[in-house]
Amino acid sequence: MSDFNAREIAFSGLWKNNPALVQVLGLCPLLAVSASVVNAFGLGFATMLVLMCSNISVSLVRNIVADAIRLPVFVLIIASFTTVIQLLMQAFTYELYQILGIFIPLIVTNCIILGRADSYASRHSVLASAFDGLMMGLGFALVLLVLGIIREAIGSGTIFSQMDLLLGPVAKDWTITLSENYQGFLIASLPPGAFIVCGFLMALKNIINDSVERRKKLKQGAVIKGSKRVRTTGAVS
Repeated sequence: MSDFNAREIAFSGLWKNNPALVQVLGLCPLLAVSASVVNAFGLGFATMLVLMCSNISVSLVRNIVADAIRLPVFVLIIASFTTVIQLLMQAFTYELYQILGIFIPLIVTNCIILGRADSYASRHSVLASAFDGLMMGLGFALVLLVLGIIREAIGSGTIFSQMDLLLGPVAKDWTITLSENYQGFLIASLPPGAFIVCGFLMALKNIINDSVERRKKLKQGAVIKGSKRVRTTGAVS
């Protein structure tokens, strides 16, 4: 498709326009739910599925929905897929659903999903919209996962605890204990800790971007070895 550039869409969703670190959208679930890996992974995966499915649906109906009712239709589509995910989690991961609580239904109000539906899916093909939803959702989920790993490690001294709530008995023994005598650092498990960790991740991303930009400039302005012809103009006193 003419509007489908996989590399550009992937780079935009995962790094350049990452919803959490660049657009700073969806902060409510990002900060509230990322205290552990299982919570972060569960919400991130649910958000990615809703984002991808809603993008596909919006792209399919984009030419038959009048502008006057476009946003209500988009919200209805998002709410429908959120309800499906909610029912599936109630059926197969009920304990995790209880832990996540209101944040699963609140996927409907996540600005990332409505923003991509309105700014991208409503203007592009189904294939491009599906891939955009996948990459944007994956970018958001990866930030959630990194936050979950860091906060769980600092807050309780473990990683991947209670993964069986999401993946079943096969993940029951996945827990990694970093230290037997670690008492935990409470602020890492609270929303202020999420703000701090998220700020460090944003700073790290900016440092990497600046470093890459400097390397590009140095490469473009590199001195060419060898003899050169120099022309001098103007008067010399």
